[in-house]
Amino acid sequence: MDAVKVNGTFVDFQTNWAEMELPESVKEVLSAAPLVQTPETRQQLMDWALGRTTGETDWTLGNREDHGVYEAVFQTSNKGRVTEAVITKARNGLAINFPDPAMRRRDPDAMVIGDDLPTDKPTYQQRFGESFAATRQATLDWLKTQELVAMPFYCGADALGYGGLLIVPRQAAFFAAALADLQGMIPRSQVPEGFRVNGGVLFVAPPFRHTHFEGRQVVVHDRKETHQEVFAYNLYPGPSAKKGVYSMLLDRGEREGWVTNHCAAVAVVTPYENQIVIMHEGASGGGKSEMTEHIHRMDDGRLLIGTNVVTHEQRTLNLPESCHLLPIADDMACAHPSFQKGGRLTIADAEDGWFVRVDHIQHYGTAPNIERLCIDPPEPLTFLNHYIVPGGTCLTWEHVEDAPGKLCPNPRVILPRRVRDDILLGPQRVDVRSFGVRCPPTHKDSQLYGILAMMHVLSPALAWLWRLVAPRGHGNPSIQTQKTKEMQSEGVGSYWAFATGRRVDQANLLLKQILETPDTRHVLIPNQHIGAWKVGFMAEWIVREYLARRGSAKFGRDQLEEATLPLLGYIPSQLRVEGSMIPRIFLRVEEQIQGGVEVYNEGARQWKEFFAKELKQFLVPDLDPLGKQIIEACLDGAHQEDYRRLIPHPLFREDSL
Repeated sequence: MDAVKVNGTFVDFQTNWAEMELPESVKEVLSAAPLVQTPETRQQLMDWALGRTTGETDWTLGNREDHGVYEAVFQTSNKGRVTEAVITKARNGLAINFPDPAMRRRDPDAMVIGDDLPTDKPTYQQRFGESFAATRQATLDWLKTQELVAMPFYCGADALGYGGLLIVPRQAAFFAAALADLQGMIPRSQVPEGFRVNGGVLFVAPPFRHTHFEGRQVVVHDRKETHQEVFAYNLYPGPSAKKGVYSMLLDRGEREGWVTNHCAAVAVVTPYENQIVIMHEGASGGGKSEMTEHIHRMDDGRLLIGTNVVTHEQRTLNLPESCHLLPIADDMACAHPSFQKGGRLTIADAEDGWFVRVDHIQHYGTAPNIERLCIDPPEPLTFLNHYIVPGGTCLTWEHVEDAPGKLCPNPRVILPRRVRDDILLGPQRVDVRSFGVRCPPTHKDSQLYGILAMMHVLSPALAWLWRLVAPRGHGNPSIQTQKTKEMQSEGVGSYWAFATGRRVDQANLLLKQILETPDTRHVLIPNQHIGAWKVGFMAEWIVREYLARRGSAKFGRDQLEEATLPLLGYIPSQLRVEGSMIPRIFLRVEEQIQGGVEVYNEGARQWKEFFAKELKQFLVPDLDPLGKQIIEACLDGAHQEDYRRLIPHPLFREDSL
């Protein structure tokens, strides 16, 4: 029996689940399983992840002698013993690696709906030709035969009280450790009396990936009257521990009339102590985590704005002192009605830790703050898809290879909020909502859709439309390879991949959110490329510096020009940061020599076709009448003033006089 003294008390980490207010299916599994353990501490989960008993591991940072390696192995009826994950003890934490490269990032088609409630998503019946009932029961029956970890947690901000429960085989305890870092855990001795699972239950059953789903990532969402059940048939935490819990929050919000936004948020403090809060939304890979990241500098301190992919010319910027950052959220933020005050959107982090992608860190010194925190953390961290020598230090720039010479594009590290001392806690009011778009190189030999300027100012109606179409964009590193290179949508809110219901309901909620927060402004920011210039995430870092220095000041009419393509709103006539002017070629892409008006117009055509294709699916009877007007105006070729009339908004200084 795995037991330990906690605060002087002997704890066996088991619970009488039959006495708790839980769904009957959950009680049946936990009552029948040969062993069910509930963790008291995070360190204990780390021990279990290595197949050890509580207290067996020396987690001292300097411990290089422990070369422990543990394999999460499962017996299957058709493939025998299968190793789903390899867990390695590192000097600075745990390194989790998946032998199957397909399990190293999220499959965009992983979600399947297992119930009969209204949905626009593929159902289990449609995809597999039968009801989910039999597979659901087989899953529960299999779990009854396993030694299990059962871990209570809260979905989203603890104060909201949406209870969740994880049920996972003990040999995959690293999954519980990952979820504990991402959402927090409720220690066994602190589970409140009357704890209810009104958020959701996450069941994990890896062998079914092979016996039922031909090796694919499949996560089945089964909505109940009071909660959601999520059945994860793989051990990569992205579509389940991460986005599965997000789905529970979206489901809760859909029932109650609010949204958990897919975003990062940061308070940006200028050298003059002016503060502004920016909330950055967008598809996976759209720059959310990067919005909370410090600006990258060249060796001599300059900023590399971009490199021309045709001429290889570089443009740089001198910025003597950048802003101080106080991160608020990294990927999910609850905009719960209880938080809202005044005319600005108010959000709180929906997570207890951040699933940080570090594919851009490929050598020492790229992101010193993250590197320092990962190499010398205050507590052991969890790394995914990193090369590791047992007992060595897991380094953020050493990623595993999917194939010889081909690095995995989705290396991750989970950073609990508590390991950072600059986090801004509690609900925060948002000054600016930005939306990130991954853009491809666009010039005469690559006539694509990368025609966005460094920053576009959007009216609220246009901002809503961008959240409906939510372009996935160029070279998304967070999901498995797309079947086509054409522009694709991440779906409404850029969180549609995680929602279980109807897209029109989410569209209405987002429109309601925008209408109720008129004092929050909207901008659009590209990353990766601006026309023929490779910029990475520098555009959003520069815009962050610029907006923070502007503060709450509105634009004068002479400071903004209408974009040639109406879907792109307005462009600043000039963009100056600390006396340095951003070259006009980053604001007026049609003036780039490598592209010109003809290339710009082709990109505009692609955007118009994309918007038309994506927006038509929202024209259903249940769409908000105002939303219908906005979409129809867009399809009819609306201009800026048309959008501004649909949702009046004091965009310019003169509007407020």
